Amino acid sequence: MKRRPVHTDVVAVAPDDVAWDLPAPFVERRSVVADEIDEYRHVNNAVYVEWFDHVAWAHSAALGLPLERCLELDRGMAVVRSTVTYAKPALLHDVVDVATWLLPTDGRLRAKRRFQVKRPADGATLARAEIEYVCLQLSTGRPVRAPPEFTARYAPAAGLVEPPPL
Repeated sequence: MKRRPVHTDVVAVAPDDVAWDLPAPFVERRSVVADEIDEYRHVNNAVYVEWFDHVAWAHSAALGLPLERCLELDRGMAVVRSTVTYAKPALLHDVVDVATWLLPTDGRLRAKRRFQVKRPADGATLARAEIEYVCLQLSTGRPVRAPPEFTARYAPAAGLVEPPPL
């Protein structure tokens, strides 16, 4: 599946004083646009998954592992399990902050991320997710041990412990 184009109003922002579930998130701010709205007049659930994918790629690039480097290494991270909890709807023109954290794992084959979507206007959490990834050799599609560059860059923030499940 080809990734949808990223809206030009998406920017990485410094986490503000909003109470996040975990410390020191990587955050992108975006405005909800018309093509993200479904027949119920709120952001379609599948769009949240696209937001998670986009913020994960942006965070990876900020850590020094952009897509181009993954292709050079012939390694990538593929989703093996996702859990998403939707709490409140996002509506057209809402500004939302999409945050991600790397969680502790064995660091050899798997990586895990936590996500949280908040609306800064009222501080409401709209969604939370946890996604588990496995490292693949891109040329074969087979799971492989993560290269040292992945292990070093995909380490969780210092002091971050495994949070309770969603």
